[in-house]
Amino acid sequence: MNKINWNFKNTYSKLSNSFKQDIDPEPVKDPQLVLFNNKLAAELNLDISKISNEDLSELFSGNSLPDGSSSIAQAYAGHQFGHFTMLGDGRAVLIGEHLSKNNKRYDIQFKGSGKTAFSRNGDGRAALGPMLREYIISEAMNSLKIPTTRSLAVVKTGEDVIRETSLPGAILTRVASSHIRVGTFQYIAARENIDELNTLVNYTIDRHYPEIKKSNNQYLDLLNLLIDKQCDLVVNWMRVGFIHGVMNTDNMSISGETIDYGPCAFLDIYDPKTVFSSIDQTGRYAYCNQPAITKWNLARFAECLIPLIDKDQQKAIKIATKTINSFEKKYEEKWMNMMRNKLGLFDIDEKDKLLILDLLTWMHEKKADYTNTFCHLMDLNMEKNKLYDDKDFLNWKKRWNERLSKNNVTSMKSIELMRNNNPLFIPRNYKIEEVLKAAEQNNLKPFNNFLKVLEKPYDEQKGKEEYHCPSTSDEKYQTFCGT
Repeated sequence: MNKINWNFKNTYSKLSNSFKQDIDPEPVKDPQLVLFNNKLAAELNLDISKISNEDLSELFSGNSLPDGSSSIAQAYAGHQFGHFTMLGDGRAVLIGEHLSKNNKRYDIQFKGSGKTAFSRNGDGRAALGPMLREYIISEAMNSLKIPTTRSLAVVKTGEDVIRETSLPGAILTRVASSHIRVGTFQYIAARENIDELNTLVNYTIDRHYPEIKKSNNQYLDLLNLLIDKQCDLVVNWMRVGFIHGVMNTDNMSISGETIDYGPCAFLDIYDPKTVFSSIDQTGRYAYCNQPAITKWNLARFAECLIPLIDKDQQKAIKIATKTINSFEKKYEEKWMNMMRNKLGLFDIDEKDKLLILDLLTWMHEKKADYTNTFCHLMDLNMEKNKLYDDKDFLNWKKRWNERLSKNNVTSMKSIELMRNNNPLFIPRNYKIEEVLKAAEQNNLKPFNNFLKVLEKPYDEQKGKEEYHCPSTSDEKYQTFCGT
């Protein structure tokens, strides 16, 4: 079946069995299409005009594989909460690499597609709620202008999965630049086969970073590029108050995309130590720890490259350590620029850092909403709040306005900069729960309404104020992995 214009040109599946298992998705009982991302399909040059919903259900459940597909489960390892484990796609199958008209390559993966060699004691299946959650948050992240995997379809399987209770099963179709992770390198490095390691490095450079192919030290260049990519990504997360929640090395993509939307959530009240994940008991992956964990994960990536950086191991370790230690300076610079953008500040002033930190300290002390505080500074008072009449805040605003007066641009340019960097709408945690609850009762209208709002997070949307308001509940919000 190739009715929707698939153009598979598979490369990863041609690597040796050290990297993957050849396996088809397990058929499901009664597939029913729940969601299909028409905009993403258009970007992929897919055409569904001549295919029925029934056939789409068969296709995106894995019951009917398209021509040219070559389905595999990928092998990888991971430091999960600091503990090293050999892992792999335990409930996912990569069906192939689709090339769009502009020759851009996309992995097409089914998540929740059944058992593989890497499933361990898992059932290889996924529940509808977590798959819908990944769909809406990954698409919201894309609209927030943050590199991310995307969601193409969700199909109900007609079968229940057993977690704490019995839940409706589902399969998500995930689209990514690739699914190569830091954990992929860890898996191959742990096998201590230098040829396999070289194969993975060469494959990664060919696919993602061909500009360094002729470099004298590709391995060091690859490490530096990944440091830059991950710095940019995490600074973007911090910009919008996103907390990934499960920053294990198997969830750090080599392409620099956000991957795996398990126990993720967004800040309402600004508290840098915020943790939402039910399994993060120590706060390892708290909002404020995301930069440090990024560096830690990158250090694990650097360890994998040691045999290639230099034949002299001690010299290689010294070079890799120096490279990894460049992270703080790069991150600090990128974070400062991001915060300047959020505050509409052009050029650099020596007092900028103090101005920024004083605002964040005030927000923390007064329990201010992170997103809405910046909306207030842009004069978008969608939520009337007496908090912003606070004397300390008004004094801070005076200092900010003095700094704005030093910009060598018009006030309109400052507002434009702020509007491009401060979302008005984010996937508010309580709203996510509301729409997921309705969707699980076969009412997709709230889900689709919310999705539509999240497609334009930087725009004023009349009549959508309810999506702008933070939760009024005092109950601590908690998220779960969904595995």
